[in-house]
Amino acid sequence: MIVAKEEFKRLTEALHHHPHQCLGMHPYKKGLVVRAFLQDAETCEVVDVETDERFPLKSTSEYGFFEGEIKSRSEVFTYRLRVQQGNGEIRQFYDPYRFLPCLSDEDLYLFNKGDDHRIYNKLGAHVRTVDEVAGVSFAVWAPSAKRVSVVGDFNRWDGRYHQMRALGSSGVWEIFIPGIAEGNKYKYEIRDEGGNLHLKTDPYGTYFEAPPHNASVIRNVTGFQWEDDEWIKRRSQTDWKNAPISAYEVHFGSWKRKVEDGGRPFTYREMAEELTRYVVDLNYTHVEFMPLAEHPFTGSWGYQVTGYFAPTQRYGTPEDFQYLVNELHKAGIGVIMDWVPAHFPTDAFALGKFDGSALYEHEDPRQGFHQDWGTLIPNFGRHEVKAFLLGSALSWLDRYHIDGFRVDAVASMLYLDYSRKEGEWIPNKYGGRENLEAIEFLQMTNKLVHDYYPGVLMIAEESTAFSGISKPVEEGGIGFDFKWNMGWMHDTLQYFEKDSIYRKFHQNNLTFGMIYQYSENFVQCFSHDEVVHGKGSMLMKMGAGSITEKSHNLRALYALMWAWPGKKTLFMGQEFGQSDEWSYDNSLAWHLLQYKDHSGILDIIRDLNQLYKEEPALVTGDTDPQGFEWVSAGDADSSVLAFLRKSKNPEDTILVVGHYTPVNRYGYTLGVPYPGFWKEVLNSSASHYGGEGTGNLGGVKTDPIAWDQHGHSMKITLPGMSTTIFKYSGEAEG
Repeated sequence: MIVAKEEFKRLTEALHHHPHQCLGMHPYKKGLVVRAFLQDAETCEVVDVETDERFPLKSTSEYGFFEGEIKSRSEVFTYRLRVQQGNGEIRQFYDPYRFLPCLSDEDLYLFNKGDDHRIYNKLGAHVRTVDEVAGVSFAVWAPSAKRVSVVGDFNRWDGRYHQMRALGSSGVWEIFIPGIAEGNKYKYEIRDEGGNLHLKTDPYGTYFEAPPHNASVIRNVTGFQWEDDEWIKRRSQTDWKNAPISAYEVHFGSWKRKVEDGGRPFTYREMAEELTRYVVDLNYTHVEFMPLAEHPFTGSWGYQVTGYFAPTQRYGTPEDFQYLVNELHKAGIGVIMDWVPAHFPTDAFALGKFDGSALYEHEDPRQGFHQDWGTLIPNFGRHEVKAFLLGSALSWLDRYHIDGFRVDAVASMLYLDYSRKEGEWIPNKYGGRENLEAIEFLQMTNKLVHDYYPGVLMIAEESTAFSGISKPVEEGGIGFDFKWNMGWMHDTLQYFEKDSIYRKFHQNNLTFGMIYQYSENFVQCFSHDEVVHGKGSMLMKMGAGSITEKSHNLRALYALMWAWPGKKTLFMGQEFGQSDEWSYDNSLAWHLLQYKDHSGILDIIRDLNQLYKEEPALVTGDTDPQGFEWVSAGDADSSVLAFLRKSKNPEDTILVVGHYTPVNRYGYTLGVPYPGFWKEVLNSSASHYGGEGTGNLGGVKTDPIAWDQHGHSMKITLPGMSTTIFKYSGEAEG
């Protein structure tokens, strides 16, 4: 045996950190030496690919170690291995240990600096052709490992036979395995410094087995033929601050289910037809999916991610998901997705203690463990972790043409003491509570997303008063486009949850939000968080007795929301007033649409979305305080408020009047800025929506009487429990 005994021992005991130095073909004396470590091989020959000449290797151990000299050759040549297996079968294949690394020194340098923004194209498993040989390249970051192997259904999950090489001090391990392809399952077997074995899924994996299994699955995700060039171009040219955004938030698994097929959720391709048709009919501009990255526990709703680069297999393949996005884009619908960089679960097969050390997370639980969710917090100060998370975001934009992210749990990223008592957190280097490393990561991500993909939306779910969330990075902000308006949501719901006789004492719940409305670029939202954990459905929250009365309240609330400045997000089921609280493992209660109390809510959502898209004044003032003006905010005794939405064109002016007691009021006087006719363009109490039909017979003419600090006024009818929207139509009309 030519190989050194220590080298032989490290290979056969799966302890080698650079097996390519020993295995494969190497110059030796005046000839060559070839070594192979093969599973279930009785004999092995080296076959010259060009001449078909064979050179036998000698078996030197029971484990499948073969070695042999080729004295007649001095130049390394392209070869295959010809093996006779124990069952008599003969196989011929390229040796994984004859290939150079698929990563360059520059790749590794940029990765370690955190400057390779598309590291997902290099780390992970990639179907490639190397030196005209088809196979799969594997690369994984595990700097504290003593040995890493690729194991899978192609080597019976035996870590001895595809040991990877460590690429210098980069912490990256790599191997190219010819002959395997899409569909093969794999993991990384990692031996840590203490000799313990860890069986881990690929952090950069693009497809996974269904739970309770969790192997990564080789999948090429780059071959889809997109047909959305027109949409992408239009997206890049859109100023979303001055464009309508009305997002329909969807939990994929519980939107609709196939009753005839055991009650299973729809697939990506089935949703491409059903969901697209539905949101187009309701005039939404975007769909917003709760997390669709791979996750093991369905009950986490997708927020405990283990596959940051993989659409969940629950509803189909990556290609099926691409098809869904493509169909939505062709119909003019944008796709926003929840992205969760704030934390990840502790599942043993995933990121936690990946190479035996706290690699992706902080070692100290005061920095690295989320007490609320029992999850781990990424180490945002580590370059390679930032590259991983940034790469995740960019990969969804690159591979799946996603149009934006709603970034989950931003508040928990911003503050080191988030949900922690004194002594349970570590201050930053200045002694403060701000997580400087996470802030820098968010700024970098927002900037690069906007640089690489103009028109993509970054939306923060952030519940504190942290300043500058939607301010550009160049101006010292965090760089998001928009922020969910949690304060407005809570205040407004508190108001509508009260019986109408008490509302006059809480008028400030409706008006206070305007004090800070333009401190950020806001999205007004009623999300999934408002209809879970015993909070009840939106309909049942309404402070009224019967379902019909609750429906009146909910329609009035939605009309106020759509007329209020800010973009819009509404969770599924809320658009038709589902009675029951949302359940992640059941379909929405679609049968309720046979009743007018529910179908009328759907109808007003359709009309509100259309009005929002058509009326410039309802859009241009979303982020500009010049687009809003109070008319009457102080009539608490009548539970009435009124405001204007304005654009540069007076004839675009919108008057919004909310009246939130159940009695009709006739001849109610309001001041307006322009004389003439004000057309009633929406009345939440219209009979079409299931209301009583009281209204203003199409509109109202002004009187030359000053009122509410305006030179003109008009007497209008205020239906009970309603929001009415008027549009100025000029002096000549009416």
